[in-house]
Amino acid sequence: MPSLFDMDIQKLKGVGEKRAPLYRKLGAPTVGDLLRLYPRAYEDWSQPTPIRDTVLQEVAVVRATVLSKPTEHRVRGGKLLYKTTVTDGEADLSLTFFNNRYIPTLLKEGETYLFRGKVAGTFLRREMLSPEFLPEGKALAVVPIYPATQGLTSRMISAAMQNALKLLPETVNDPLPHRLREQYQLCHLGFALEHIHFPQSAEGLETARRRLIFEEFLLLQLGLMGIKKGRRTKNPHPIPNEYPSGFEKLLPFALTGAQKRAIAQGVADMAGDAPMNRLIQGDVGSGKTAVAAALCWAVIQSGAQAALMAPTEILAAQHHQSLSRLLEPAHITVALLTGSVKAAEKKKIYEALADGRIQLVIGTHALIGDKVEFRDLGLVITDEQHRFGVGQRSALAQKGTSPHLLVMSATPIPRTLALMVYGDLDISILDELPPGRQKIETYLIDPGKRQRAFGYVKKHLAQGRQGYLICPLIDGDDSGLTSVTEYAKLVQRSFPGVAVGVLHGRMRPAEKEAVMDAFAKGETKLLVSTTVVEVGVDVPNAVIMVIENAERYGLSQLHQLRGRVGRGQYKSTCILITDAQNEDTLKRLKLFRDTSDGFAIADADLKLRGPGDFFGQRQHGLPQLKIADMTTDLAVLRQAQQCAGELFSSGALDTEECRGLRAGVQRLFARTGGEGVVL
Repeated sequence: MPSLFDMDIQKLKGVGEKRAPLYRKLGAPTVGDLLRLYPRAYEDWSQPTPIRDTVLQEVAVVRATVLSKPTEHRVRGGKLLYKTTVTDGEADLSLTFFNNRYIPTLLKEGETYLFRGKVAGTFLRREMLSPEFLPEGKALAVVPIYPATQGLTSRMISAAMQNALKLLPETVNDPLPHRLREQYQLCHLGFALEHIHFPQSAEGLETARRRLIFEEFLLLQLGLMGIKKGRRTKNPHPIPNEYPSGFEKLLPFALTGAQKRAIAQGVADMAGDAPMNRLIQGDVGSGKTAVAAALCWAVIQSGAQAALMAPTEILAAQHHQSLSRLLEPAHITVALLTGSVKAAEKKKIYEALADGRIQLVIGTHALIGDKVEFRDLGLVITDEQHRFGVGQRSALAQKGTSPHLLVMSATPIPRTLALMVYGDLDISILDELPPGRQKIETYLIDPGKRQRAFGYVKKHLAQGRQGYLICPLIDGDDSGLTSVTEYAKLVQRSFPGVAVGVLHGRMRPAEKEAVMDAFAKGETKLLVSTTVVEVGVDVPNAVIMVIENAERYGLSQLHQLRGRVGRGQYKSTCILITDAQNEDTLKRLKLFRDTSDGFAIADADLKLRGPGDFFGQRQHGLPQLKIADMTTDLAVLRQAQQCAGELFSSGALDTEECRGLRAGVQRLFARTGGEGVVL
C-alpha cells in the first residue's frame, strides 16, 4: 500500500513521461494523490432513452447501432466533418463530428454504442453534434467527471484512475482503525476509493462519500489539535489567576457579562502552565477592545509588554487613541508604530521597546519589521484576524519568548465552523451588546425609490451627520451594475455642494488612509465606497448607509457593512437597494432586514452560501478540502470533531493502530507550509 500510494504518477500505465506534468499540475504527482483526486460530478449513462422520446435541446443518452461507416466532408477553411447515421430500431439519429480523423476507425458499421449529447434537429429528424460515446459492452452506468486541464481530458483521467484502482491490493491498509470504522459506521478505504470513482449504485456512492468526508475532517481536526499541542510550551509569562478588578476601575462604563467571562477566561489561560492561545469572537460593537485592554493591563502589571497589530493605519490609530485614554491614567505607556511614523520617532520607539519603557505598542505590519525588538513581549494581539495570514501572526509572536496570543475577530462565525477554522485556538464569544447600543433600522427598497432614499440621506446631512454609499464594483461591466466611479458622479449631482469621498481597493494604501481620515474628521460628508470599508475606523457621526445591488453580497458581509453605522449616540439607518426578483434572494435579504444578531445571520449565511463568504481568500492557512464541504457536511464534521477529541484525550493516537492517521495528518499539513503539528 505505501509503495503504491507513493509511486510516481509517471510510472502508471496510460500516463508516461509526456502526461505526467499535466497530472502534477492537477495536484497528482503520485498514484496516491491521483486516487484522492475525486470526481467533481457524475454523468448517468444507465437509462438510455429511445431516440423518438428524446427532448430537443436537452442532453440525452441513447443506445443505437451504426448504420454506415462515417463519411468525410471538407468544409470552408479546410476543416473536416464526419457524418453517420445510427438507429435504435425504431428511429434514426444523425451524428456529426468535427475535426476528429479517428471517428471512422472508432465507430464501426453494425456495432452498438451508447451516445450522449445535446439533441438538436427537428421533431422528425433528430441529430447530435460531437456526442460522447462508449461501446455498449464497455459503457459504465455512471461516468465520473474530473477537473481536467489543457491536454488532459476527464476521459483520460478516468482511464488512468481505472489502472490505478487495478493496482490496489485486496486488503488495503486503512488509516482509520477498525474500531473507529465500526464506531462511526464507515466503510473500508478500498471500497470507498472504488465507489467514489466508479459507483455501482447511489447507496454505494453515498457510503464512499461519507467515509472519505469523515476521514478528511478527522485529519484536519487532528492537525489543528496537534498545532495547539505543539504550542504547549511552558508558560514564561504567568500572571496571578485573579480577575483584574483594578482595570475595571479605569473604565467609564460597566462591562457586559460576556466581556467579564472573556476576561476571566483569558486571565485563567495566562495563569496556566502553557501560554494563552485564544480567539475572541464578537459581533460588531460587542466590546472586544475592552477585553483586549483588560488582558494587556494584566500582563503589563506582571512586568511584561504587549503588542496589538491592526490591518490598517487608521484602525491602529483608533486603537491607540482609545487604549491610551484607558490605560495611561494607570501609568502605562502606549505607543503607535506604523509605516507613516517619521524615522526619528521610529528610532525612539525602537529604543523604548527594547529597554521596556513602552509597555504597550499598537501598530500595523510595521510591528514585524527587523528593527523591532522587545525587552519582554508577553502578549500578542491581532485585530480583524481574517485580514492577516498565519505567517504574520507568527512573525509577531516570534518577537518574544512564547508570548500569550489573543486573536480578535468581528466576523461572527458559527461555532462549529469557528472550531474548524480556529481549531488551534480556544474560543471566547461575546454574545451581548453593551447597554445603550442603538438598533440600526434596516429597509429594503427597489431602484425606483433611490431618490426617496437620497432625500432621507439629505435630511441627516442637514442635521450635521454623515453617511456611506456602497457599490459592488470598482469598474462597470456588462451586468448593468453601478461602478464606484460612475456612482460617485451620480452622488455629486444628487448632493450639490456636499463634500464626497471615494474609496476602493485599487487605491494606494496612503490614498485610502487619507480618504478615511478625511471622513473620520468630518471633512467629507458622504463616502462612496466598495466593501473595503467593511473593516474600518469608527465614525460615530456616520448614521446612514445605502447599499446598492444588495443581492450581490453575502449576509455576513452585509452585516459587517451595516456595522459601520450605529456606532454613536444617534439613531442609524441602513437602506438596501435591489432589483432582484428571485424568491430565494429576496428571502435572504428580508432575513437580514429583520435580524440584527450577527451569529444568527452567520448561521443563515453558512447554510445559504457556504464558508467562503467568511474568509474570502484562504488566509486562515487551512489545507484545501478535496471532498468535504463545511456547509453541507456539518453533521459529519461534528462526528469527526468528537472523534478527534476522544483520540487526543485517550492517548490512542500514540498506538500502533493509529500510525496511518498520524502519517495522514503530517502529509496534509506539510503541504500548507504552516506551523508544525505535534501528535
